[in-house]
Amino acid sequence: MKYFIIAENKRESHNVNTLVFHDDISIVPGQFIMAWAPRINDIPLSFSSISDPKAITIKVYGDASAYLAGLRPGDRLFYEGPYGNGYDIVPGKKLLIGAGSGIASLMPLIDGNTTGVISGKTAEDILFSDRFAEGKLHIVTDDGTAGKKGFVTAAMDELDIEDFDMIYVCGPEIMMKSVLDYLKDKNVNCQFSLERSMKCGVGLCDSCSINGYQVCRDGPVFSIAELKSMDEFGRTRLTYSGKRVFF
Repeated sequence: MKYFIIAENKRESHNVNTLVFHDDISIVPGQFIMAWAPRINDIPLSFSSISDPKAITIKVYGDASAYLAGLRPGDRLFYEGPYGNGYDIVPGKKLLIGAGSGIASLMPLIDGNTTGVISGKTAEDILFSDRFAEGKLHIVTDDGTAGKKGFVTAAMDELDIEDFDMIYVCGPEIMMKSVLDYLKDKNVNCQFSLERSMKCGVGLCDSCSINGYQVCRDGPVFSIAELKSMDEFGRTRLTYSGKRVFF
């Protein structure tokens, strides 16, 4: 098992922290690690920065994530990986669509030719808005406390979607399903990073399966063509105990 030494812990919101560290690990945007919380669990975490200094952004949703988000400068974060297939880096105009902490894995893709759509429940859930150039960011919140009130597709209505060379999407599956439905009849190149329950990270436990794919091994990034063939996407998922449930 490898480890990073934490250089800084940045508080992004009431339940999101970014751990900053220096390391020569080679990472493709969209890949993840299985991070170890001693005596608790291993959980998947993606990178919000792959240049030096590197960074991992963590949303607190349970004991393991709370432990990792609480690491201090000088502490060690133990992990295995990186795992998975990352995003294809395409030159030209890019659109990043992210919700909540899902925007974190898209951050390494930003350049001067990038437009962003970020959604969240409230203004406090909008992360990394300062990373985008002026006039290049569209914000949507459920309650209207920042940007436009409504769903992420409301901001997409304001854009010439087919003018982008690549669209990248990450966030809760219900949000991504709405984006897929919006885009499925349009002439676009698009990749989605799926978030499903992962226990091993290497395709053995089957907890992250969807239509015969292992998200950890075959993904987490999938093309829009692949998602169109997955009738389980946005409809069912496996709980941590292995029970299949409907969204």
